Amino acid sequence: MSPHFARRPAQMADLEALVELRLIAMRPSLEKVGRFKPERARQRFVDEFAPEHTTILLADDQLIGCYALFPREQGLYLAHLYISPAHQGRGIGQVIVQELKAKAAAAGEDIYLTAITDSDAEHFYVRHGFAAIDRDDIEVEMVWRSPPNA
Repeated sequence: MSPHFARRPAQMADLEALVELRLIAMRPSLEKVGRFKPERARQRFVDEFAPEHTTILLADDQLIGCYALFPREQGLYLAHLYISPAHQGRGIGQVIVQELKAKAAAAGEDIYLTAITDSDAEHFYVRHGFAAIDRDDIEVEMVWRSPPNA
């Protein structure tokens, strides 16, 4: 059964709630690598926030997640994909990634992203066809290649 949720474009007024979502969603992975610094995580999101490229995910009118997909000179960059812990494991991330891959394939674009090395997120993206292109002890750069002639 497909998960039920709605989407809407982000607005500047969403910033604080999205920062809190990021902190909650990223905390376990960042703690695992000894890098959970709430102030740094908050500032990084604030500095990158672009409502025009961000989509809010809602269930029963409540914020359950978000993603930000930015156009780049080469491909698309999935800067953020956060699902609240209470809604993880329900297939929401899978639906979003499938939709983003279909959009990228239709445009003939690849999708790039960065994940925490050896995190649940990295394993999730590998299951969905992303491959590592660079890594260090903390982060892994990944890409999903759009099929030729998609």
